[in-house]
Amino acid sequence: MTKAVLSLGSNQGDRIKNLELAFENIAEIAQTEILAKSQIFETDPIGGPEQEAYLNAMVLIETELVPQILLAALQDIENLAGRTRETKWGPRTLDIDIIDIEGFVSDDEELQVPHPRAKERRFVLQPMAEVSPQWLISGTSVLELLAQVTDQNVREWKQK
Repeated sequence: MTKAVLSLGSNQGDRIKNLELAFENIAEIAQTEILAKSQIFETDPIGGPEQEAYLNAMVLIETELVPQILLAALQDIENLAGRTRETKWGPRTLDIDIIDIEGFVSDDEELQVPHPRAKERRFVLQPMAEVSPQWLISGTSVLELLAQVTDQNVREWKQK
């Protein structure tokens, strides 16, 4: 079994329902188990066109799947939530990114692991610090990276 961290985000439609759909379906992926889930955070979008705020969360999993099969399963979940890919970094019903996989590195067009911008994004690092504070991204701990990213607004989300 290999550990991996997944970042979830939604800023279209019923954001909380989209994240719940992701949690439920990730738990149903064959040969995969959820070890921890972060709380949900609300974050301002970074890059791309003007858009609504995101709800974000992080999931720590353990899986026997090879990374490409895991990616395909996660993309199926995104599609189930109505994800479309018209605009790079545009609004989305559901976005599931593989942030890192233990012992695996990839820099091809389809799968980049560790995620190339994870170290710069508080909406990734803050929930990741909850589920696996000892995790190293390219040799640096999540907690160290989080202390360096102070210019982004990430707030605990409270259901209304």
